[in-house]
Amino acid sequence: MSKPKIAFICVHNSCRSQIAEAFGKVLAADVFESYSAGTETKPQINQDAVRLMKELYGIDMEKAQYSKLISAIPKPDIAISMGCNVSCPFIGRPFDENWGLDDPTGKSDDEFKAVMEQIRQNVLTLKSKLCDGSGF
Repeated sequence: MSKPKIAFICVHNSCRSQIAEAFGKVLAADVFESYSAGTETKPQINQDAVRLMKELYGIDMEKAQYSKLISAIPKPDIAISMGCNVSCPFIGRPFDENWGLDDPTGKSDDEFKAVMEQIRQNVLTLKSKLCDGSGF
């Protein structure tokens, strides 16, 4: 049986969704495939996210990740919105979950770290749900 494809979606695919993809690849690759995408792209991943992921978790997001459109990833089995402050991007189907996370872009390192840790915990919870059959 193939592993489910999880898409972490934000509008710009430059910060929260990239963090979720990175944690998914490191913490849950044995359970699901992780992708991130957006309805728009940025020229580069948020540099505060890159710096803090490397400092705190030893994860180098710039090696294999870049901002991409939803059309550039495989069709997901599960789509998760990182949080819609104004309106969620339309991805062609409803989201399975909305994690409701504030965008830490431009905020202090402490606020960034709190969002990153929440994403890490959410990825681990998602992994548990898929392993024990209680999710989706």
